Amino acid sequence: MRKETDPQDFLAPSYYFDFEHPRVRAFIEESLGDAVDPVERAVKLYYAVRDGIRYDPYRFYMRREYFTASRTLIEGAAYCVPKANLLTAVARGAGIPARVGFADVRNHLSTERLRQLVGGDVYRWHGYVAMYLEGRWVKATPAFNLQMCERFDVHPLEFDGRADSLMHPYNARDERHMEYVKERGTFDDFPFEALVADMWKHHPGLVEAAEADLKGDFEHEAMVDR
Repeated sequence: MRKETDPQDFLAPSYYFDFEHPRVRAFIEESLGDAVDPVERAVKLYYAVRDGIRYDPYRFYMRREYFTASRTLIEGAAYCVPKANLLTAVARGAGIPARVGFADVRNHLSTERLRQLVGGDVYRWHGYVAMYLEGRWVKATPAFNLQMCERFDVHPLEFDGRADSLMHPYNARDERHMEYVKERGTFDDFPFEALVADMWKHHPGLVEAAEADLKGDFEHEAMVDR
């Protein structure tokens, strides 16, 4: 985690934020269209990542290449951290200072199978993005695509580029949804080693299942569990 510095420090590409990759560049251009205003550009990129990449918690691979923006676009589906890395990358590629952030959360809307693999309802290193817009850092969470929210009866997270967009504490039926239990802060680059060490320590069942290529249909499980 870094101290507050010049926002321009958060525009550079990296191995994970590889916005110079042709596939990422094409995604940026397609998503932005003719938008010029930074806030409008940030909003367009947010929705492109939120709904263009399907949320899949079973794609929990702890291999370095799976956390790059380009690989996430190739896969077309990912869990929250690669999606946050992708939004960070495309924001930077569009000239918007961005950094990736993390928090531990208690997720009350999961599935029985996923809870067993995770080892409970606390998920470490939930990913979000902070973008510098109109003189301040604004947080956005592009994890859950619209279709998945509809399956879980959760209000989709909207983002207007001016107010923080974080997980709702309640779902559409006023049941507990997401609770933030530990803020880990924001980073200028993706802290791969620290995250992987914690995943193996706290969620070994999910990592082992993913590495064994044990697939799951999260949306179908949501319907069965309801």
